[in-house]
Amino acid sequence: MTEIDPAATTSLKNLRVLLWIVAGLAAVIGLLLYAGSAQKNIPASDYASAFGGPFELTAADGSKVTDKTLAGKPYAIFFGFTRCPDVCPTSLARMARLRQQLGDEGMKFNIVFVSVDPEQDKPSDIGSYVELFGTPIIGLTGDDTQLAQIKKGYGVYAKQVPINPAQPQGDYTIDHTAAIYLIGAKGEFVSTIDYHEADSVALDKLRRLIA
Repeated sequence: MTEIDPAATTSLKNLRVLLWIVAGLAAVIGLLLYAGSAQKNIPASDYASAFGGPFELTAADGSKVTDKTLAGKPYAIFFGFTRCPDVCPTSLARMARLRQQLGDEGMKFNIVFVSVDPEQDKPSDIGSYVELFGTPIIGLTGDDTQLAQIKKGYGVYAKQVPINPAQPQGDYTIDHTAAIYLIGAKGEFVSTIDYHEADSVALDKLRRLIA
C-alpha cells in the first residue's frame, strides 16, 4: 500500500482554500465594477427628480395641497407633530430666524410643516401651531395613507412610541426624522439642513436654494 504524505495533503488543502479565496475576491470585484459602471450610466438629475414624488395633503383651511400646488417656488419641508416638545418648535423657530436673516430674499421660498400625527393634529390645530412662529408657514396633514406616501417619497421615519411602555395604548410621543429637506422650484431635491449644523451653513444652503 502506498503511504500518503501528510504534508502533501495539507498543502493540497491549503491550495484549495487559496483558490476559493481568489475566486471569491474575483466575484466581489466583478460585482463592484458592474455596480460602478451601472451607476455611471444614471444621470445625477434622475436621483434628484425621483425624490419626493406626488402627494396630496390637507392645509389648515381644509383645502387640498399637492406637489403641483407647491411647484414653481422652492420650499423647505419639515416633518413633525404639534405636541413635539423640542425638535419641532426648535426647527421651525430656526427656519423663521434664518428667513429673517435673509431679508427680502427670505420670502423667495416657502416653509412647509407636515404633521405625522393625524390622530392628534387636525388641520385647524396645525394652522394655530404654525402661526406661533411669526412667519408664513404652510401647515399640512393627511390620513395614514396620504402620510405614508409622502414619508416614503421623502425617506422620512416616523413612529409612535408609548410614553409609558407599560401602557402601549396610552399617550405617546413620536420619534421622527429631524432633517429639513430643501426642494427646488421644479420639485427636485436640493439639499437638507441638519438639526445640529451651524446657521451659517444652513444660510448658505438656503441661498443656493433660491439662487
